[in-house]
Amino acid sequence: MSRLFLLRHAKAGWAEPGMRDFDRPLDAAGQGHAEATGIAMRNGGYVPELVICSTARRARQTLEGVIKSLRTGRIVYTDGLYNTDAAGYVDIIRDAPAVGSILVVGHNPMTEDVALALSGDGVEEARHAMVAGFPTSALAVIRFPGAFAQAAPGRGYLETFLTPADL
Repeated sequence: MSRLFLLRHAKAGWAEPGMRDFDRPLDAAGQGHAEATGIAMRNGGYVPELVICSTARRARQTLEGVIKSLRTGRIVYTDGLYNTDAAGYVDIIRDAPAVGSILVVGHNPMTEDVALALSGDGVEEARHAMVAGFPTSALAVIRFPGAFAQAAPGRGYLETFLTPADL
């Protein structure tokens, strides 16, 4: 069994004049939500062996907030989570080293699209909440029967879906 933790980066501020979207930092609410997500992950036993994080500033800052309360395994940063589509996210997950759990810290709409596509079944309340929207700092926990190399649309089971309102 494998567990995938899909986390949309926390709330970021607007770009200042001349600032690239890539460089937008978290705002105060986003920093608090990132830390609360780390606490919720620790309390839920959602501890990743591997973290794959976008290199965008807001994603890196989200991870920094999460890991204040949560010990993780190896961390890999990749531009691929910033500049690819949902299919690219799935490829990154499939190509990851063989581990039992992965946290992906990425962006929307890709994070939401991947969570919806991979979750063929799941806890009904979590499925309804996720379909209603995937806000910043939202976390989808998806279980697979085998290795991530076999991750495919509809093969996952949505265990839970947490939003900042749940934290």
